[in-house]
Amino acid sequence: MTQDIHDFVPASVDLLALGEPTHQEPACGRVRNELFAQLAGRGFRSIALETDRIAALTVNDFVQGGAGELDTVMREGFSHGFGELTPNRQLILWMREYNRNRPPAERLTFHGFDAPLETTSAPSPRHYLTHARDYLGLDLDLDGLIGDDTRWSRTEAVMDPAMSPGTTAEAGQLRTLANDMLTTLSLRAPELIAATSHTAWSLARTHLTAGLGVLRYHQQSAQPLDQSARISRLSATRDALMAQNLLDIRGAEAQRGATLVFAHNTHLQRNPSHWSSGTLDLNWSGAGALISPLLAERYTFIAGSLGRSEALGLHEPAPDTYEASLQHHTTTWSLTAPTAIPPAHTRTDTIPTQGYFPLTQATLDAADAILHIDAGPTAQS
Repeated sequence: MTQDIHDFVPASVDLLALGEPTHQEPACGRVRNELFAQLAGRGFRSIALETDRIAALTVNDFVQGGAGELDTVMREGFSHGFGELTPNRQLILWMREYNRNRPPAERLTFHGFDAPLETTSAPSPRHYLTHARDYLGLDLDLDGLIGDDTRWSRTEAVMDPAMSPGTTAEAGQLRTLANDMLTTLSLRAPELIAATSHTAWSLARTHLTAGLGVLRYHQQSAQPLDQSARISRLSATRDALMAQNLLDIRGAEAQRGATLVFAHNTHLQRNPSHWSSGTLDLNWSGAGALISPLLAERYTFIAGSLGRSEALGLHEPAPDTYEASLQHHTTTWSLTAPTAIPPAHTRTDTIPTQGYFPLTQATLDAADAILHIDAGPTAQS
């Protein structure tokens, strides 16, 4: 066991995926920050978090030294409430200070790699499509096709197929127009970049990709399946969008250095993801399962594990569990090879409100390392 992440970072890695087993334990973000500081010294030049890619552009501008108030950046630059987390605030301040007086090639960049949606809701595509339309200078009546934004953004539009606008004639026309704009953006790339900039062209493409993702999500929401199958397909669609965003981010960062990706284990693990609660039984492939075969040895996955958590009310794990084996050798946090963990049982003392996904043998078998954290009272004293 070690706290030196270099032992688990092969020279071939482009995308180092660090998973957390729950979003609700602050120690996960604090350890991530510590590890990213180690990796920045090794040549990593970017970090991607499980937050809206478009909103995160505001955060990256700030860490590059742009104007703005930190409170505004944290409020507007993060989705899913992640701007309220203290470790994220500390990360942004550290990155901004790290970049100060450094040349652009050596600066750290911040990315979001999530789609602009929640599992049970998605926005109107208006903002994303109009940005691309205006950049291209096209005369398209998008407003007439989109209509009232609330018919897209209300929860019922995702949770009830009968209330979804995803398969309406207007939605079909919007998907066609968005795909046509994406083709036009590629065909006119030389003149557009010359007239504006590569940054402006890439920004238009990112908005257009996000808009297409939103339309795809709404289309999937309209499928009349039973609830478990519907949410499983929506989860799979969201992770497919995440995977494409990660590949696009790597395309932008390829010449600068490797990227640290931080998200829930279910989005980054190589094995299929599963979640069961009440009448729902969800099964889908996360972004990590989708891109790992594409990147091969350039993808490394470190699974997150938690022993105790004062914040979650999670107590000492039962002695026959994977977490107990790790807990025995950990005082605060440690990195361990999966092969060093003996066979054990899956933890059963968690409740859904904790958001904790226990370690399983399947996750261990598909991981390159395990990050175990003890966030109990004695570990924090």
